[in-house]
Amino acid sequence: MKLSFGILHQNIFRLTIDCGVYRDVLAMSESSSSSAATAAANKKQADLQAQYNNYKSILQQLAQKIGELESETDEHKLVLDTLKPLPVDRKCFRMIGGVLVERTVGEVIPALETNAGGVEAVLKQLVEEYRKTEEDMRNWQKKNKVQVVQGS
Repeated sequence: MKLSFGILHQNIFRLTIDCGVYRDVLAMSESSSSSAATAAANKKQADLQAQYNNYKSILQQLAQKIGELESETDEHKLVLDTLKPLPVDRKCFRMIGGVLVERTVGEVIPALETNAGGVEAVLKQLVEEYRKTEEDMRNWQKKNKVQVVQGS
């Protein structure tokens, strides 16, 4: 009986040790899976932050270029408004590639109108691209449940 009891006691003891080891192993696997989950969450958050920064950078660049082209459009309009009432054979000067060139008003007005039309077309494309990128960013934010938190 004692022998059985001893064996029973050893089995119980061994079972307790095994359970203790199992608990330790389980605790280690939970902490490693927890740290793996944390690492995955941190990576996802970093990816989302990088994508958000990319969208903001693209929008900022587009807005800057739109501002430049609007300024250029205003300059073209101002020059055209100044030149239109003048006689077409009047001498005027035009800057081409950093070189001041003598022309007549009749030669310059069509070139300026063509340039102004081209600038306005590019401006329209950039505004449309800005709106599309902004809409893509909003959709991306909704899809990924991204909320912007303002820093203090």
